Amino acid sequence: MVAIAASGLFLASLLAPARGSDDQKPKPYALIFGTVWGPDGHPLYGVKVKIRRADEKKARWELYSDHAGEFAQRVPAGKADYIIWADLKGYKLPSGKKLKPGSEVPVHIDGDERSDSGLHLEWE
Repeated sequence: MVAIAASGLFLASLLAPARGSDDQKPKPYALIFGTVWGPDGHPLYGVKVKIRRADEKKARWELYSDHAGEFAQRVPAGKADYIIWADLKGYKLPSGKKLKPGSEVPVHIDGDERSDSGLHLEWE
C-alpha cells in the first residue's frame, strides 16, 4: 500500500509544472568566444585570458584556454566594446621557450550575439 502511494506521488510530481519556470526567463547575453594561438600556429592550453570593457582599466573577467586553445565568456547583451588579451605571468611551455602576448584585441557587441576572435602570441 505504501509503495502504491509513493509511486502515485512520484507520478504526480512528474506531471506538475515546475514552480517558477514560467516566471523566470533567462537573461539575454552575448558571448565572446576565441582561440589562443601560439607563434607556430597551434592552439595553446592553459593561457590566462582577461577581458575588460574598453572604457575600464581593470579586467572584469579572467578565464583559461581549454585543451583546444578556446575560451568563452558570457557578457551582458547590448551595445558595448571590450578588450581581450593574454596574461602570460607564470605560463611556461614544455619546450622552455618563452612567449610574449600579442596585441590586445578589441571586440564590439551590438546585442545578444556571439563574437569570435583570436589571440596570437609571439616568441620573446
